[in-house]
Amino acid sequence: MNKITIFWFRRDLRWDDNCGLYHALKENERVLPIFIFDTDILDTLDHYDGRVEFIFKRVKQLKANLEKQGASLKILHGKPFDQFRGLIRDYPIERVYFNHDYEPYAIARDLQISQLLDKNHIEVKSFKDHTIFEKDEIVKKDGKPYMVYTPYMRKWKEQLKMEPSLKYPVKDYRHRFIKIRNKNLPAMKELGFRETGMNFPPDVLNEQVISNYHLNRDYPYLNGTTRLGMHLRFGTVSIREAVNKALDMNETWLNELIWRDFYMMIMWHFPYVTDRSFKPQYDEIEWRNNEKEFVAWCEGKTGYPIVDAGMRQLNQTGYMHNRIRMIVASFLTKHLLIDWRWGESYFAEKLLDYELASNNGGWQWAAGSGCDAAPYFRIFNPDRQTERFDPEYRYIARWVPEFRDPEYEKPIISHKFARERALQVYGKALKKERI
Repeated sequence: MNKITIFWFRRDLRWDDNCGLYHALKENERVLPIFIFDTDILDTLDHYDGRVEFIFKRVKQLKANLEKQGASLKILHGKPFDQFRGLIRDYPIERVYFNHDYEPYAIARDLQISQLLDKNHIEVKSFKDHTIFEKDEIVKKDGKPYMVYTPYMRKWKEQLKMEPSLKYPVKDYRHRFIKIRNKNLPAMKELGFRETGMNFPPDVLNEQVISNYHLNRDYPYLNGTTRLGMHLRFGTVSIREAVNKALDMNETWLNELIWRDFYMMIMWHFPYVTDRSFKPQYDEIEWRNNEKEFVAWCEGKTGYPIVDAGMRQLNQTGYMHNRIRMIVASFLTKHLLIDWRWGESYFAEKLLDYELASNNGGWQWAAGSGCDAAPYFRIFNPDRQTERFDPEYRYIARWVPEFRDPEYEKPIISHKFARERALQVYGKALKKERI
């Protein structure tokens, strides 16, 4: 029986400009793509999680695109380890290809499956596709990782000039896909999920938005950001395509894309950041962790319109404007003295574009505990942030229409008192570390 090669789609749900898929096709004569609806992940999620609906629709689209090329997409549902045991039983597999994933669960999963494949004398090959530079590709002269963004960004740009401009033309090798009899995509109900009716942003690199990104990105009432975070998270847009567009059109947006690589590099070098503060002394902070106040923050009922608008936008749409993410994170950690991990977990549950490294990095930045973070004494004043970034209350009015009404919530805490308290609590913890 002729041997086959498996290509495993994960966070790379596109068939063109896909590094691992390109190499699988270029190096092998018979390639079968697969996708696994991973119950180790799905079983932890709410039945109305919009991300599952998004993935479902994109897998359906991917399947249709592959079938147009004379290929098949074998769709599986269960624990990846069990599914690979079944594949090994059913097919004469010679090699398995996939693209790198950098999150702790994925690293452990890939190691377990690679060991299974190795025991069965099946070669495993994995590739960089989700980032431009990964792991220790951008380091200091002494080989140590950067812990401050700006020098990392400069080195990143220098390195990019020395790299070939890569695109992986999968189409050139599409004749190497094999076609199998495959049952239809299971319904979402069979996966244990329901449709949410959410509107997902298009996978389009809007040139007008990108051109004006540096002018409009901080104003939440404008259509000033690309909304591509979800597509980069699940690989429905190539990071190489995004970076090439940024190089041509807007350096500010390029710098934001570099932050993404930076945080993934930090998580790879310092995996403890997923559970603990990057700066250990910040774990000495005596968080108040008032559950009633946390619920008020979650529900957008703090009495601070800019904070409440952001939380309501998140709860209703699965998205929050980038500037507002900083404001609400600062408010939770500094005004309410609630552990950044509580906020990070809530964002992980609600954000459609949730990505562990960037979410963790952003929250630790706001709390002051991360690498290259805002100093602990930088405490955003919600009213001043409103004056600067929503002076006509256009964003606030959309999400908190009652903000001028007498019955609107009174501020949960005064800014002056909260600021002084935060400085005292943070200062005490950091002083303790120095003693």
